[in-house]
Amino acid sequence: MACITPSVLAALPRSLHLVVENLHETDVLIVGAGPAGTAAARVLAKAGRSVTVVDKAVFPRDKCCGDGLTTLGLRELELLQFDPITVPSWTTVDGAWIRSPSGREVCVPLVGVGQFAAVAPRIELDNALVEHARAAGATVLDGHGFVGIVEQSADHVTADIEGIGHVRTRYLIAADGMWSPVRKALGLAEPGYLGEWHGFRQYANGITGPAKDRLYVWFDEDILPGYSWSFPLPDGRVNIGFGILRGGTTRVQDMKTIWPDLLQRPHIRAALGPDAVFEGRHTAWPIPARIDHTVLTHDRVLFVGDAATATDALTGEGIGQALLTGRLAAHAILAASGLSVEATRNHYEQSVHHHLFADHKMSVLLSRVLAKPWGARGAVRVVGISDWTRRNFARWMFEDEPRAVLFTPSRWHRRFFRRPGTFGR
Repeated sequence: MACITPSVLAALPRSLHLVVENLHETDVLIVGAGPAGTAAARVLAKAGRSVTVVDKAVFPRDKCCGDGLTTLGLRELELLQFDPITVPSWTTVDGAWIRSPSGREVCVPLVGVGQFAAVAPRIELDNALVEHARAAGATVLDGHGFVGIVEQSADHVTADIEGIGHVRTRYLIAADGMWSPVRKALGLAEPGYLGEWHGFRQYANGITGPAKDRLYVWFDEDILPGYSWSFPLPDGRVNIGFGILRGGTTRVQDMKTIWPDLLQRPHIRAALGPDAVFEGRHTAWPIPARIDHTVLTHDRVLFVGDAATATDALTGEGIGQALLTGRLAAHAILAASGLSVEATRNHYEQSVHHHLFADHKMSVLLSRVLAKPWGARGAVRVVGISDWTRRNFARWMFEDEPRAVLFTPSRWHRRFFRRPGTFGR
């Protein structure tokens, strides 16, 4: 069989792709070119594996998201040797302003050498990650969606890819989102599953208030458990939105009607300034956050990112977890090279358990506390006690250290909350 390469595809008229469908072979096929898929592709390609990434979208494409990058996400990007300069609107954040239901505001700093938080529009970030994977040698074929699983055997899996045909691979990494078509094709999807969080966002420009430069998180009592945000971007723009947990006081069906009222609240209007102009339409999306209840592997298929429901249960943030699980899947394939498929699956599942399970449980517990007005008020009050609490809460909130690190001695190290930030050089 022939290895699928850009030159091979470029030489073939689109109408002839299906004629040679049985000629395509790759070491690893990755379905989905978001952060999880491109992280896996980068690691595997750098290690010399032939990697093919397919995605039904054509990049650059927008992705409904808050656009925030935690320290976890930044550290994962740094491990991938990613350069923030490739994202035109990359905005470094040096602190967060948090408002409790009582109206108390506390600024938590993110200072030191390097970056601890940033904002990067997904239309730019994901496209830059696609190019980063290509630069490492991965073949990224956007505009080609996954159709189905054709065959599974002891040593390979064959997938049908739109416009390309059959692709035979040793491993398939499913990085295809919450409603993973790969998971559905394997009969592993849960009917009616709608995720744990639901996000709602819009862009705005003409920002003249403090939100022009500050990252805001607002805990308004009527949307608990949940919060609203404003994340700064260059040229007086912001990403502003809110997220709620399903089953809370606010119904997902009501988010559209709540949005205009939320924007008129005095503290949000003051943050944005009087000249804010909202761009285009608002968008909404479901967010999966139950990594400890998800099937992570199936034969030669590994699920990563939202397809593995790997989002943070406390904040709904998922870019860092997507990058992490993508990298772990790639390392599992590399580490178990020449061994059984069970060795690869076990390596990946154990790695995910080590890095995410305890933190997920801690986040679920904390979200229950923050779901109550007294819990949100008390948390912000405690955070504001001293410079030490503000500084270390910021590092913890933005996942510079794992949420449950104190309860998992295997992850202890000597520099808790004292490591420099990312991209310091």
